Amino acid sequence: MTRKRPDRHPSLDALLGGAAALVKAPDLTMQLPVGDLAPGAGQPRRNFDAAGLERLAESIRREGILQPLLVRPVGTGHEIVAGERRWRAAQLAGLTEVPVVVRNLTDHQARVAALIENLVREDLNLVDEVDAKLELAASVLELPAAEARGRLMQLLREEPGEQHAALQAAFTPLGEEWTTFARNKLRVLNWPPVVLEAVRGGMVYTVASLIVGAPAEHHEELVGLAQGGAGWQELQDAVRALKQTRASAAPEAARVARVLGSRRFVDGLAPEGKKALERWLAKMPPEVREALDKSRS
Repeated sequence: MTRKRPDRHPSLDALLGGAAALVKAPDLTMQLPVGDLAPGAGQPRRNFDAAGLERLAESIRREGILQPLLVRPVGTGHEIVAGERRWRAAQLAGLTEVPVVVRNLTDHQARVAALIENLVREDLNLVDEVDAKLELAASVLELPAAEARGRLMQLLREEPGEQHAALQAAFTPLGEEWTTFARNKLRVLNWPPVVLEAVRGGMVYTVASLIVGAPAEHHEELVGLAQGGAGWQELQDAVRALKQTRASAAPEAARVARVLGSRRFVDGLAPEGKKALERWLAKMPPEVREALDKSRS
């Protein structure tokens, strides 16, 4: 009789070494000085909005810290696993101590707990969210994040199996299907740096997605327009106009390329005409010059 192969991924909690349970509200806490705590190396959040921190600080002044921080012993102090935002706001509020729960966690457990804490409880900007969810998926698949990205796309084309179930278990508490994440959000990591930085600064996904659809040479201009307060309709009109300009210019550029590509045409030019052509070519856009240089190599 064939023995049934045990399920390697029975649940998110088992898969991640119990880390999922570690971010749940514990019932035993202690107080530690804020100076004894240090931010964790695995913090998924890269930016802490100053206005948001001040709002949280004001709430802490009124009601205190309602959810203890999760920390782990490191050296002579403690590293924050989950709750760095509360720790920062507590200092703004003037607190000298904060409630904590201390757990002995491995680096892996601490990282996963930090990912879940931020994804479930706090609003990350889109880029940090995608990075965090990709790393969570990588933990599930037991792969580096760079390899997990390709594996996710492969799994979309494969029949459901253990890894599909494990990913589903990991993403369900986050309120998102892993397939939706893989199909729609992973592409964000391919966006140009200027747009990614704008998203990290608070630009919403829909606006950023609209800008990405515009010609690349205008991304910075459109980001500035959006950050300057332009509404959705104004941005949409600007992107549409840029696309139309490029579409109308493309046939003319193609005709110029065909003419200049004719050796007969160039050889037939008078000396003054050749000099004028050289002066005109010297003013070509950097992108064209770069393409021409590459064609020689």
